[in-house]
Amino acid sequence: MLGRVTTPQNLDERFRDAVSALSRPSSRRTPDEPVRDGADLTGARARQLFDAQLTSRHLDLAARWLRSFNEGFHPVGAAGHEGSAAVAAALRGDDPALLHDRSAGFYCARAAAAALTSASAVPTSVAPTPAGGPASTGEPDHEPGDPFIEAARDVLRSVVASASEAMSGGRHRALGHTDLHIVPTTSAAAGHLPRAVGLAFGLTRADELDGVARPWPADAIVIASVRATAIDHADAVTALNTAGRHDHAGQRLPLLVVCEDDGPGRAAGRPTGWVADMLRSRPGLRYTAADGCDLVATYAAAAEAAGWVREHRRPAVLHLSMVPLLRPAAAEPGGAANGIPAARTPADRLAEDLARDPLVGTARLLVEAGLADPDELIARYDEVGWQVRKVAEEVLGEPKLTTAAEVVAPLAPRRPVRVARTVADVATRAAGAGAAARAAAFGGRAPEDAGPLTLAQTISATLTDALLAAPGAVVFGDAVTARGGYGITGQLRERFGPARVFDTPGDETSVLGLALGAGLAGLLPIPQIRHLAHLHQAAGQLRGEAATLPFASAGGLRNPLVIRVAGLAHGQPGPEHATDDHSVAALRDVPGLVVAVPARPADAAPMLRSCLAAAAVDGSVCVYLEPIALYHTRDLRQPGDNEWLSPYAPPREWAAGHVPIGRARAYPAGSGEDLTILTFGNGVHMSLRVAARLAEEGYGARVVDLRWLNPLPTADLVREAKATGRVLIVDETRRSGGVGEGVLAALVDGGFVGAARRIAAADSFIPLGPAAQHVVIGEDAITQGAHALLAR
Repeated sequence: MLGRVTTPQNLDERFRDAVSALSRPSSRRTPDEPVRDGADLTGARARQLFDAQLTSRHLDLAARWLRSFNEGFHPVGAAGHEGSAAVAAALRGDDPALLHDRSAGFYCARAAAAALTSASAVPTSVAPTPAGGPASTGEPDHEPGDPFIEAARDVLRSVVASASEAMSGGRHRALGHTDLHIVPTTSAAAGHLPRAVGLAFGLTRADELDGVARPWPADAIVIASVRATAIDHADAVTALNTAGRHDHAGQRLPLLVVCEDDGPGRAAGRPTGWVADMLRSRPGLRYTAADGCDLVATYAAAAEAAGWVREHRRPAVLHLSMVPLLRPAAAEPGGAANGIPAARTPADRLAEDLARDPLVGTARLLVEAGLADPDELIARYDEVGWQVRKVAEEVLGEPKLTTAAEVVAPLAPRRPVRVARTVADVATRAAGAGAAARAAAFGGRAPEDAGPLTLAQTISATLTDALLAAPGAVVFGDAVTARGGYGITGQLRERFGPARVFDTPGDETSVLGLALGAGLAGLLPIPQIRHLAHLHQAAGQLRGEAATLPFASAGGLRNPLVIRVAGLAHGQPGPEHATDDHSVAALRDVPGLVVAVPARPADAAPMLRSCLAAAAVDGSVCVYLEPIALYHTRDLRQPGDNEWLSPYAPPREWAAGHVPIGRARAYPAGSGEDLTILTFGNGVHMSLRVAARLAEEGYGARVVDLRWLNPLPTADLVREAKATGRVLIVDETRRSGGVGEGVLAALVDGGFVGAARRIAAADSFIPLGPAAQHVVIGEDAITQGAHALLAR
């Protein structure tokens, strides 16, 4: 069996056998000399990296030991990828890093280096305990010791979901630490690469803007590692394309992508040489390759690539050939060694893999340099193994998260008082010291002096005020300048310049990736997605990266942004709008995501200001969903009445007109005592028209605009529903999975016991042309539903 299977025991035995067989050299190098001729790596540094590699290997073994009795979670095997420690050594400790799940060697090397160079570190091997997660008391719960073992403690706390874990507080299994500038990656495969591109973009763009606080030095570079098995994923292809496009356009992008390749045949259907050929051929990306199992070669290649990126501020790819020695352990207990099924490979491939074991390679390097004896290295291997196992036993007893409130605490912090105060502060500056700049930005005529505005005009004016108020605010997306974004953003570039208003690739994943990274870099991104249907193509960036970052970092990291999306059913379907989508189910079930739908111009400005303030104050991720059909609507009851228009409030009125997140708005018609209509978006316009006709018939209705689809304004809905005892839910999204289902559930949970009826769109995509009228909601259906309820 051992000839065909790599088990922890087999890997351990083969390391001992291989190191024991090494020959002692006749001469010795000093620790300050190159570890071998022509190397940039000194003997002392190589010895430190060997310790990082040892720690990474024993973390694999400890994780599998914990999993064998159901105390460890997601024990991903990094064995064979320990060469990533050399990549960490070639970078600066303040270069932000986004790592994949087999990068324990990188983590251990960076954590130990930070501890050894810390001002509070004790000489040789003693370092302070890394800062605890939110559940910790802030005081160390053990004596600090070997910095590599302290790094192991970080990782093992993550493995056992300890509430004291430094990054997520026991919520997520990822390699990350804010003090080490390691951003946790939360989504599968290559989902973090678009964010990495955005972070590199954000670092350079923050340098170009005055008044933006930079979280990292001006000459920092971004490092993102990815497994070669993920390089064909859409997120990876998008990220590499976007990076190359920026370079082609002459835009600075200090990004180093490290592709760790287990070789041909490791992924089904991947031909030999494909990864190298694909990476080498990417335009705008400098390509370097090295043997990732050779410590000296890896360090030299990483140092050269990182130095080039730092000097030229251009993107590069480092392709490292590595080896898979332990596959990720199965999720269920039972099986081979230590109760975990092991990976089967052909015997000849297994022999080749084991011959390239990076731990054996580094041990050979140290022995041949005369820096260590085989027995000494095996003794160190055993010492680290014993200490890591001891730490694994210690973290087993640490507290776990025990309540739902603890788990969800960092998801969506809501500080409405601070948000309201921020809106008021912005208004004060706009009316005071910023009045002159504001007048200039609007060409001498403030929007409040321009008469009643449409929804589109109101949003445009609010964006102008937002760019004036926040120096780090940036507006971008597909054709925000060339086509003007439905007449909303066309003038912003001229007013604020290309550094703050610019076009991006049409790919929505690229747009959101830029936004996520820019937010992490200290900017306030306001990306535009041209159609709701297009947002769904990049929903993984919202679900897997944007909304999960506070969860995976216990609130320590955030990517504030406000995504403007044009969507919902169009009044006049045509070729351009054949893909208009009215489904928001994929947005409403993302924990912590704010979804705003401004229907009337009077609400558009204060709601957008609330989203921007929440992003700045709480790090909120907001989707500001704008109904296309209402962009240029002017009339409500009859042609020429201009009742849908609204004047733009001057800054002195912004605080009084503030709209908190999660609050609805009611419009009474007649007595308002007979029927409550709950709706949003286009449904507000139609329902108000229906309510006016009902009033003429003697029925009093109240139309309640939800305004916020996530979180729903539950208290307002229940109160308004109980006021009449009859509720008509007008939901322009689909009947299955639509907003109406959530509204009905909220009413039931709130104790509403009256009559309720739901009008919703058919479970269909919106077709082209007049056929759309058969599947979307209309005033006739609303009227019929209202009469049915009033007849009870």
